[in-house]
Amino acid sequence: MRMLITGGLGFIGSHFIRHILSKYPSVQVVNLDKQTYAGNPDNLKDVEDDARYDFVKGDICDSGVVERLAKDSDIIVNFAAESHVDRSIGKPDEFIRTDIFGTFTLLEAARKFKVKRFVQISTDEVYGSIQKGSFKETDMLNPSSPYSASKAGADMLAHSYFVTYKLPVIITRSSNNYGAFQYPEKLMPLFITNAIEDKELPLYGDGSNVRDWLYVEDNCSAISLVMEKGIPGEIYNVASGQEKTNKEVTLKILKLAGKPVSLVKLVKDRPGHDLRYSLDTTKIRKLGFKPKVDFDEGLQRTVNWYKANRWWWKRIKSGEYLEYYRKQYNM
Repeated sequence: MRMLITGGLGFIGSHFIRHILSKYPSVQVVNLDKQTYAGNPDNLKDVEDDARYDFVKGDICDSGVVERLAKDSDIIVNFAAESHVDRSIGKPDEFIRTDIFGTFTLLEAARKFKVKRFVQISTDEVYGSIQKGSFKETDMLNPSSPYSASKAGADMLAHSYFVTYKLPVIITRSSNNYGAFQYPEKLMPLFITNAIEDKELPLYGDGSNVRDWLYVEDNCSAISLVMEKGIPGEIYNVASGQEKTNKEVTLKILKLAGKPVSLVKLVKDRPGHDLRYSLDTTKIRKLGFKPKVDFDEGLQRTVNWYKANRWWWKRIKSGEYLEYYRKQYNM
């Protein structure tokens, strides 16, 4: 089996590559990654010498590169995306280009070379906010940011390739992933690393926004399950069922890091900030998916990893991203 995985130097993509190499002894993995600010080669240092793994630096919007790699691929899994909401508010054009046009380029190559399966990785944010209950895969999409709108557009485009061309497309929409190697602009790694350094934790609004927290390795298991047993044309929600407010998560981080609550700094809420995400996971559970990692256990693992791997995140936080947050929050 030969797999083309896009965006494999990113947070979830790198974990998925490691998961696939561990699960399938005879697999050949090609990782196509543009290596933007969040595409970190350090995320896969432990597999870069594996004979079953090849890295290609390139853009999913480049049809020449994509077609060359898709030609010999059995499966394409598309993780490549601009994914940070705050960045999409300030500079949405890159999100539209990568998330929509890049997905189109991949779909066209998959159609041309009759790829056996195309897995589009999406997000719960495409549904928008929900006060009560949980979103089902058939619910209307109602994105609130340029990021979630670009992902919703990619989802609809991918589904259209199944309907029109019978391309065997499957879409997964997961809740908030967390774990090791997550770029420290997202809430959890930002707050953990800030706490370790005795810096302020910039909490949006009053911290009442609710998210379902899914350990990244559980999401990788779900994606590989869908890749094997999912029905083409279907969408599968992936979540843990463990919902927490941002304030709850923040206080748990501080407790595990042994730091005072005084580090929390309430900051102005971002525009269009959804209050609550929640997913109905009945469909994927019928395939046999069950998350293995409890939130408290996963958070402990994550805090421990960032404590033990300062070399990984200190280089990142010394660069342009930190300057962005300093300006954003007057830190």
